[in-house]
Amino acid sequence: MNDIFHALFSTQGFVLGTLVPFLFVLTVVVFVHEMGHYLIGRWCGIGVKAFSIGFGPELFGFNDRHGTRWKLCAIPLGGYVKFVGDMNATSSQPSTEEIESLTEAEREVAFHTQPIWKRAATVVAGPLFNFLLTIAVFAVLFSLYGRPVLEPTVAEVTKGSPAEKAGIQAGDRFVKVDGSKVETFADVQRLVSGRAGDAIAFTMLRDGKEIDVTATPEPMEQQDALGNKVKIAVIGVVNNAELGQPRLVSYSPAGAVVAAVEETGHVIQRTGQFLQRFALGREDKCQLGGPIKIAKMSGQAAKLGFEWLVQLVAFLSVGIGFLNLLPIPPLDGGHLLFYGVEAVIRRPVSERMMEMAYRTGLFLVLGFMGFVFWNDLFGC
Repeated sequence: MNDIFHALFSTQGFVLGTLVPFLFVLTVVVFVHEMGHYLIGRWCGIGVKAFSIGFGPELFGFNDRHGTRWKLCAIPLGGYVKFVGDMNATSSQPSTEEIESLTEAEREVAFHTQPIWKRAATVVAGPLFNFLLTIAVFAVLFSLYGRPVLEPTVAEVTKGSPAEKAGIQAGDRFVKVDGSKVETFADVQRLVSGRAGDAIAFTMLRDGKEIDVTATPEPMEQQDALGNKVKIAVIGVVNNAELGQPRLVSYSPAGAVVAAVEETGHVIQRTGQFLQRFALGREDKCQLGGPIKIAKMSGQAAKLGFEWLVQLVAFLSVGIGFLNLLPIPPLDGGHLLFYGVEAVIRRPVSERMMEMAYRTGLFLVLGFMGFVFWNDLFGC
């Protein structure tokens, strides 16, 4: 009995070691996303019926003075804000009959009766708040801990590697990667790591002169800080303390915010790059995971310390925000696509076309969810 209790409730056990960190990470990301919808919706004068963390049966909740039901539900895999006039949690377009069933007071504050710009602002606020959360996390971490960096120099070239074949030599310094200027070795890794199989142009500084070479990174399986096996692209160069001259960059509060915005932009760019390559079949399917993988990573991050856990929150927040902007109903990007069409044709998309699009989009979303669940359980 003691062994079972320890396995479940010790800091290394399932409940405190995995489940609690997972719920913390997911709840923070979902809460911030939905709070974006809620705050901007309220600012636009739209009525809110419910703010929910999770789906399914309500565990507990309360009504505020505006009549909004705030609740926590049994299935913690998401959340939603239900506006006045919504007939379901996805805020899909209600039918004419459903809109007509609203009272006059409800129609004035109903989501679907608002001008396009108010609806669009409310919808885009969810992903935007996710990106702002990531910026805030990075800014705090940079302010507290700074950022360790290495000079973008080459201490060693792996024999038979793409770098050796391209003519890169020990002692060279990276100046540009694919036309982008680099200042640290991490910049080089960032610009190369997601480009396996792509010919990349490098500008190197050698003996005071710049030379141009081209190398094609190869995928290599490595273990990340959380113990996960990941495949990244490498060209086969190594840095060291002697040539890299490691140093810690400190930031003022304003400088930390600027650096956080830049880093968030890099994460968004790499996320988009990965999804584009994945859609073309150029990325390993095992790099995508669902709730089980996130739970495992949450437990691993918690063991390393709270700062690792909030870093996971930051990266997951970008992923959630980016995925929600994809132009697929019933995701936020799908809503924005319809509002764009409505703005062009100056009338709402027909109910029939809307219904077909939502059914197709829901099929795609459920298919993707099934895919990542399969990866979690059996595929990888």
